[in-house]
Parts: sequence; C-alpha cells; structure tokens
Amino acid sequence: MSETAAQAPASTPQDAEITAALGRRSVVLVGMMGAGKSTIGRRLAARLRLPFLDADIEIEAAHAGVTIPEIFATHGEPYFRDGEARVIARLLDNGPAVIATGGGAFMREETRNRIRDKAVSIWLKADVDIIMRRVKRRADRPLLQTEDPAATVSRLLELREPVYQSADLTIWSRDVPHERIVDECIEALRARLCGDATPPDQQTTDGMNATP
Repeated sequence: MSETAAQAPASTPQDAEITAALGRRSVVLVGMMGAGKSTIGRRLAARLRLPFLDADIEIEAAHAGVTIPEIFATHGEPYFRDGEARVIARLLDNGPAVIATGGGAFMREETRNRIRDKAVSIWLKADVDIIMRRVKRRADRPLLQTEDPAATVSRLLELREPVYQSADLTIWSRDVPHERIVDECIEALRARLCGDATPPDQQTTDGMNATP
C-alpha cells in the first residue's frame, strides 16, 4: 500500500545526505487531524526518495477495506487504537519510509517509544482555526461527530499538545505553499541528522523548532 518515489537520485545532494543519515529509520509525522500530515508527507517522501505510508490507509487495508469511521462505530475507539499501534509497529519495522500517523497515535506511550527508537518524528503544529478550515469539508472524522466540533478540537489540542511536544522536531503548519513546509521539514532534518545549523532568523520567521 506504499507510494514509492521514483528510483532516481534525490532532489539535491542535501536531500540525499538526509536519507543516508536516516539509515533504516523512518520519518514519522505526528499532529492533529487537518495538520497536513498526508499532504506534506507525500511531498517529503518524494524529496527524500522514500516510500510514503499513511497509517490510516494501512489500517483500513488491514480490515479488508472497512473505513476508520466504520471501525469506530462497530468496535469502538480502544479496539481501533490497539490495531493502530500494531500497524504503526509493522510500518516502522519495514523502514525507512515517511509515515503519516493519525492524530491520536502518538498519545500511546508504546507507539511513542517505538517511534523514538526507529524514526525521527516531526510534529506538524496547527492552531484551531487552521484545523477547522481544513476539516470542515469532511464528514469522516469520528472524533468530530459532536455538537460543537471546534470545542472538541480545542479540547483535543489541550490534551495532546504536551505529548506532541516530545516529538524530535516541530514545524508550524499554516496557510503557506506546501513546498515551503516541506522545505522547513528538510532544513530541520538536516540540522538534526547532519549537523547543519539553521539560521536563527529562520527559526523565528518560518516557524521551525527542533526539540532538544
């Protein structure tokens, strides 16, 4: 189910340097629904010439095409989270790849530990307004089937952000061209993996932060 980038040299020598430094590790994107993990992940995978894997799609495939809302409705969230953890563990074992995870996946300590051991994690951080603008057109978000979706998103952010902060890198997801966010992910990965320091002005103006 992976989307494999063309077998060609990486876009730039710097991109190839990141891929080499990763070795068997993956890059895992974490964050809230609507943060752009799948959209950015596909582009980042193409830059790094790695397979792109969407954990939600892999979960549905493991359930013979049953959708995530149907899994939630039939079996409940605990069942879904158990299956999600198993799928992400399998994807990490088969690295390297760029993996987009569901919004709640990183909340599970077992999954966080696996990601820490076998990947570099990037938190795509988005505020409530950005998230609501991106998800309001979709009706397939089980956790947003509430009377006040915006309040639900605010509550989830308050609960999850302290955990998301433990990701290796943080990139602000905002309304700018996708390639700009991808560039910032590349710069942050280079700084962490290859020892290339990011200029201080970019850290303040582009919304990039590397968690110590």
